[in-house]
Amino acid sequence: MTAVRMRPMRPTPPRRWAGVALLLGALGALAACTGVPRGVTPVDGFEADRFTGTWYEIMRLDHPFEAGLTNVRATYRLRDDGTVAVFNRGWDPAACAWKTIGGTARFREGPQTGSFAVTLTSPIPGALHVVALDREDYRWAMTSGPTRDFLWILARERTLPRETRVALMRQARDLGYPVEDLRLVDQSGPVCRER
Repeated sequence: MTAVRMRPMRPTPPRRWAGVALLLGALGALAACTGVPRGVTPVDGFEADRFTGTWYEIMRLDHPFEAGLTNVRATYRLRDDGTVAVFNRGWDPAACAWKTIGGTARFREGPQTGSFAVTLTSPIPGALHVVALDREDYRWAMTSGPTRDFLWILARERTLPRETRVALMRQARDLGYPVEDLRLVDQSGPVCRER
């Protein structure tokens, strides 16, 4: 019988594992960018054509990309290819100028579910999920991003009755959103801050 010589296993270079870990981490981050927060369900029976048009931001969880902006609004328009054009605009009182960003939203689960994968001007994906909606008149909505750090209360008018805001905040709190950090958005018109 001939002896079989076993070669010792070579350890995988750490750089290769680092590259694999980085790739897996990036894929996980991208999935999180378009996913729905755990325990949150986007509305079903969604009617995209009724959702199109302009929505005013009534309340929001603030983020660097919106911090300090007033008179923020989002406009949605259905395209022939089944995607939704997105155009966001807000007034920066410090710069005395409008800030705008546009992009494309694609239905994540079909047009009957209020859940979108969104790509704005940069190629980084994001998400918008309609988690509460005035199903009768489409006059108000509450939307979330991919995590509970993103929440917006929107309306077709520049104001929303206090009782509606309170009811939506209660619903958001029950879903685990930090409602104590919600900010009321000034929709009174563009004003320049003195420099």
